[in-house]
Amino acid sequence: MSRKNDRIETLIEIIKNNNVGSQDEMLRMLEGKGIFVTQATLSRDLKMLKTTKVPLDHGSYAYMLPDASTVKHASGIRKSSDISHHAGNGFISLEFSGNLAVLLTRNGYASGIAYDIDMLNAPEIAGTIAGANTVFIALREGVTHERATEVLSMIIPVINHQ
Repeated sequence: MSRKNDRIETLIEIIKNNNVGSQDEMLRMLEGKGIFVTQATLSRDLKMLKTTKVPLDHGSYAYMLPDASTVKHASGIRKSSDISHHAGNGFISLEFSGNLAVLLTRNGYASGIAYDIDMLNAPEIAGTIAGANTVFIALREGVTHERATEVLSMIIPVINHQ
């Protein structure tokens, strides 16, 4: 594997397993793993991975990967099966009201889960709107709550265990 691929793989591992709130902190963590890069290189890597900083429950921020399919496209080293794992980690509950589904998540996870739902391109779902910990899901006319739950469980497997 090339040095860049090693660096990207390590960066993904750090982001997935830690709440890293600054590039300085990220540089120190990379250095701790024997990877020395400039802040400019790190910034380009974070942009390539399409990371975002999301608010955490305790008032600080952390970098987050948007979803596994984007990371796979950007780096070529992730498995698309990781999407379900990523989305399910933040899931709290799902409730319906008419043609709306309200999905509650851990703080900071809503936009990633909404993105995963949108990327399904499921004909049952008209679209999503995400906040920090809530995703509003507009269902198309005639879609039952049971069918919507089936579709959503493709990326959020814990829905079946409510």
